[in-house]
Amino acid sequence: MNRTAGILLPITSLPSKYGIGCFSKSAYDFIDWLKKAGQCYWQILPLVPTSYGDSPYQSFSTYAGNPYLISLEALIEEGVLTKEECEEADFGSDASSVNYEKLYQARYPLLRKAYERSKIAENPEYVKFVEDNSWWLKDYALFMAVKERFEGKPWTEWAEDIRMRWDFAMDYYRREQYFEIEFHQYLQYQFYKQWTKLKAYANENGIRIVGDIPIYVALDSADTWSYPELFQLDSDHVPLAVAGCPPDGFSATGQLWGNPLYRWEYHEATGFRWWMNRLNYCFRLYDVVRIDHFRGFDEYYSIPYGAKSAINGTWEKGPGIRLFNRMREVLGQREVIAEDLGYVTDSVRKLVADSGFPGMKVLEFAFDSRDTGCANDYLPHNYIENCVAYTGTHDNETLTGWFHSISKEELALARNYLCDEYTPKQYLYRSFIGLVMRSCAKLCIIPMQDYLGYDNSARMNRPSTVGTNWKWRLVNEELSEKLQREIYETTRRYGRLGWQQ
Repeated sequence: MNRTAGILLPITSLPSKYGIGCFSKSAYDFIDWLKKAGQCYWQILPLVPTSYGDSPYQSFSTYAGNPYLISLEALIEEGVLTKEECEEADFGSDASSVNYEKLYQARYPLLRKAYERSKIAENPEYVKFVEDNSWWLKDYALFMAVKERFEGKPWTEWAEDIRMRWDFAMDYYRREQYFEIEFHQYLQYQFYKQWTKLKAYANENGIRIVGDIPIYVALDSADTWSYPELFQLDSDHVPLAVAGCPPDGFSATGQLWGNPLYRWEYHEATGFRWWMNRLNYCFRLYDVVRIDHFRGFDEYYSIPYGAKSAINGTWEKGPGIRLFNRMREVLGQREVIAEDLGYVTDSVRKLVADSGFPGMKVLEFAFDSRDTGCANDYLPHNYIENCVAYTGTHDNETLTGWFHSISKEELALARNYLCDEYTPKQYLYRSFIGLVMRSCAKLCIIPMQDYLGYDNSARMNRPSTVGTNWKWRLVNEELSEKLQREIYETTRRYGRLGWQQ
């Protein structure tokens, strides 16, 4: 395989009009920009609807697309919205940050106007889309409609008849919420139509899309409500245990994520049918799929439901390689990136090796003075070819921010590794990007913030915090020709132009 490179940039961070990056002209322009910068991959974050905390890793559905990503410009071209209506809406005044509160208040009324003017039921393409995707779409649209009927409450707090999906209640709400259901189906039709067109354009220009899926689904999701038998729930559909991570050097009480855990024995008895459907759908959306928290397939951390912290959890066995052997039987050979970060045991290493999937190497983990063993795995001279190398991910500090937050000892370790004692910290990011790019990893992906040399004000996510994340955006001026040439030369210098060589 050719040595290649890519850039990590969420679609929401694009400099689109109307408050958030989306499938508008700016996305097509960015693909052109990537091509000229010598890149072969564009890695994005999950495209799913966001819920609590605006996180794409806590979604109302594992299949649905985020309505915020629908291009309003495309709806203007269709004639279901006017430019004046979009211009008059208040999406916030800061072009470098997403204001999710104003976005919610402004976008949904516009999307509803577009739906009401669309005469969508008469559109044969829409009818076919609903038929082809009914296996997930009808439950999702009903879930969203009923959620609005109950003023946004999680499904665990709905009336018992619909919470437990009794037949007469399902029929009643399908009738009562008919147009609300159709509205949500319309949004998914628009999302899928626009995303499919954008992805095709990327592929035509030699850019492959790296998608991202969480291992778990949210408790308050159409998936958990629709298929309670897949999860560790009791007879009243209340979780028995939830997901998280144990205490470590970074958190004395661990991480309590709250996602329902899978009933793996049931999944295996069905030939992992739900997982095969999920993965197959993902490979329709993306060229490569990065699976978050890959170690959870080897062992998962189980925390009693209702616990206030992750202290009293236990490790339980996951499905291991059996799931991925089944994937190859059903779906054939597919491209997956295994997010194998965090505390990695020998059994996790074996699972990644047996799967054949490339794991991840994050340079920022290489100089942690608290870690006397695993840090060596992240030093570039120890990388294997079958891995994907990063300076950092969406969960990490930016490179420049990291230089200013690590200890003097850690900075000395990093400088010694670079043989560079003098370069000011604000310029060290260039040296570290070069360090990763010249490694033997077959693919190298750099967050856009690191190419720009930005500090932590441009950070995408601070794990275990709510309210300040997922907001950072580019403005048009930052995607300059100068930066494009610099990235191209870096990519060319280290032999990563891929198909362009």
